[in-house]
Amino acid sequence: MSRKHLAKYFQKYYLFTASAMTVLFLYACSTTKKVPDGEYLLVKNKYIFEDGKIFKDEIAAHVSQKPNKKQLFLFPVGLWMYNAANPKYDSILTEYMTYPAEARDQDLRDSLFIKYDHPEYVGKSLFFERFLHNIGQPPVILDQGRTEESANSIRKYLVYRGYWDTDVKFSHDLDSAAKKAKVNYLITHRDPTYISDYYYNIPDPAIKNIYEQNLEKSLVRGNNILDQEVLEDEVKRINDLMKSTGYYKFNNSNEEIYFTADTLQSRKNVPLTMDIHKDSTDSPYKLTTIGDIKVHVLEKVADTVDTEKDSLLGINFYKLDDQYKTMSLWRPIILKKGEIYDQKNLDLTKRNIASMNNFSVIKYDEILRKENDSVLDVSYYLAPLPKFDLKIATDINYSQILNFGISPSVDFTTRNVFGGAENLTTSVSGIFGSVVSPKKNDKRALAYEVSAQAALNVPRLLMPFKTWKLIPKRYSPTSSVILGTSVQNNIGLGRVGFNASLNYFANVNDIVSHRLSIFNTQLSFTRNKDRYYDYFPRDAEIRNEIFQLYSPQLYNDFTEGRISSDELSSTIVDDTAFQTGLSEDQMNDFNTFRQTLINKDRQTQNILISSMIYNFIYNEIGKKDRHNPFYVNAKFEVAGNALGLFTRKPQEDGVLAEPTKKAFNIPFSQFVKFDFDVRKYFTFFNDKHTLALRQFIGVGIPYGNSDTMPFVRSYFNGGSNDIRAWRVFGGLGPADSQLDEKVRAYIMDNVKLTTNVEYRMPFNEMFEGAAFVDAGNIWSLKDNGFGDAFKFNKFLSQMGVGTGVGVRINVAYITLRLDAAYKVYDPNRPIGDRWVISKWQPLKPVLNFAFGYPF
Repeated sequence: MSRKHLAKYFQKYYLFTASAMTVLFLYACSTTKKVPDGEYLLVKNKYIFEDGKIFKDEIAAHVSQKPNKKQLFLFPVGLWMYNAANPKYDSILTEYMTYPAEARDQDLRDSLFIKYDHPEYVGKSLFFERFLHNIGQPPVILDQGRTEESANSIRKYLVYRGYWDTDVKFSHDLDSAAKKAKVNYLITHRDPTYISDYYYNIPDPAIKNIYEQNLEKSLVRGNNILDQEVLEDEVKRINDLMKSTGYYKFNNSNEEIYFTADTLQSRKNVPLTMDIHKDSTDSPYKLTTIGDIKVHVLEKVADTVDTEKDSLLGINFYKLDDQYKTMSLWRPIILKKGEIYDQKNLDLTKRNIASMNNFSVIKYDEILRKENDSVLDVSYYLAPLPKFDLKIATDINYSQILNFGISPSVDFTTRNVFGGAENLTTSVSGIFGSVVSPKKNDKRALAYEVSAQAALNVPRLLMPFKTWKLIPKRYSPTSSVILGTSVQNNIGLGRVGFNASLNYFANVNDIVSHRLSIFNTQLSFTRNKDRYYDYFPRDAEIRNEIFQLYSPQLYNDFTEGRISSDELSSTIVDDTAFQTGLSEDQMNDFNTFRQTLINKDRQTQNILISSMIYNFIYNEIGKKDRHNPFYVNAKFEVAGNALGLFTRKPQEDGVLAEPTKKAFNIPFSQFVKFDFDVRKYFTFFNDKHTLALRQFIGVGIPYGNSDTMPFVRSYFNGGSNDIRAWRVFGGLGPADSQLDEKVRAYIMDNVKLTTNVEYRMPFNEMFEGAAFVDAGNIWSLKDNGFGDAFKFNKFLSQMGVGTGVGVRINVAYITLRLDAAYKVYDPNRPIGDRWVISKWQPLKPVLNFAFGYPF
């Protein structure tokens, strides 16, 4: 290899080379640099199971000494950082870091320099050393006494989980020369203890009846291992059950439920009895009812004496003024005087108050009456939040089309606009980034969107009649009115948009929610229509080839401006004689030309959509009691029917588009659209590994005034949350069409199927790996001349398939995701050449970087 080529090779891979050199340099740093003589750095805890692995992941949590954490999968970076600091400052900085952050200043450092007899250090900042100590981790020095404590802790834990005869021994592997140590824990758990029979003794007939009605949900069963953790979970389940059926003080002492195991006959199969006793005399439990409900609106608790009382439907309100209407304070209160106590209603009331974004709860009281301890009085003390709230933020934004961008925003909120706790939020925001240039796919072009929006959020349903009898308050119904506008420059053609909607929300519980949007109106005007072919040069090339094939004379007239592109295109499309005389290759070129006209009509059309959207969401994700959560997001939209009242005679609008009726001189869309997003998650290995499945089905059906779906409601393929082996507008679909790739890339269609399978596994607390398979495509409901129609007997063979691996990095509350994907089956390649595994280039995957999980 010549010196010239060697230099180019090094330049091309300089990032990799620099990273490798850095890692090697750090690795060369001794990890035992600051380990005192005669001591050992703990480098590994090894768990040896003599009779089978159990609770492997949990056992490590019961060991008090663990080796220094490793980052980047393999390396103890924190230890390296700590060792890189000058050791002469270690004692000083170790004490310095024990002080609160606000106390750490130069005066404190100088006092510690004097304390440790180093007056010559006075005035030194030690910024670099402080930085290394702050982010670094001191070496974990082996303490052999703590090893014995850890072995005993492991034994106790396994006994707690039902393995009563567990024995745990330990040994140390000490390397005096390297000053490193390994600890071996030898675990013999033996056979567990099982529940031979399960009994319960509940003298209170009402409590017994409730328990028996829910007996099938019991976590404790005969023939299961006698696991103390399961017993504690069962106690919590019973507590929640009783408190949801009116027993406020049930098991408040945590001593009213207990289990007894009879070990007289055997230690391996024991009968288990659960007892529930209120006291030694078995006094009956009392049902608790809700008594007085008081809501205080004040600046501070001391203002209570200055408030004036008002009442509405059994709830008492105490206010300093009439800033808030009494009805607006009544709506979030789910409780009713005289009803049976249910803890869920108290929790929901507090959530409703918080979601109003009008108050902070400065005090909350639940008090049982002294004269009647079965009546619970509830009081809320609410302090109004400031009338105005200004938020300025700048975020890093990521989308499948825009990729990375900067997203500044300014939000100004005015609370309690009309006295009913309504909040008006006006916002101005922008997204600035880049997109793949349609002119050159290896280049990126500037893209942006600037928007302004006003949203009125109302803590009730905006209806001309009282709705709280129709929709219960426990559903927390709310409404919003939104008006907005935006200016967008995305894939070349800019757009100016306006939107408005009236939205209703209702949460049945913490899993099921509904949203209804009526008068959902979107108006979009396309800018730079006459420059379409400047932004899509491949379309211009195909157009010119067909123009010349059709008539060199007319092509010359076109180039000299005597006939427009649309006029000549319409002439060619309508000339059936010309089309029947084309060869097979020429017909393929003509179909590509025809698709460019469809793309142009869609990309340049002005859009008016007035629709109604219903959205149903069922979401078990994040619920602790749902170990294998299920998720459904179903959306139905119907558009254009109301605008038919304002229509005029159909008018031409595009080369291939049928004549359309217009409302207010703007063509309006008519369609029905269905979207179904279904996900299922299976967890393994103590909920640490996850198999995630997703199926998306989307169908848009244009009718009446529309023969195609509008651009903003159509489907496309590819991207970090879709089929990751293809980029957005990366050439997958529609169906298995063989059109020119640069034309296909911007086709959007009416039917979409996407299937995703992803297996997620943790490497450590920070890093998580994934392996995935994605499959899917888009189709049309009708054949546009090149086999793009959805057909049940063909669609499986027309789905693109990709696979890959990825890594997720959990930093604070953010998950960063990097996926490397490869095409497996490309339906848009010629038959016989669609399986592309043999053409893989491992070092050239399709990289997808994003925030959060793909689904």
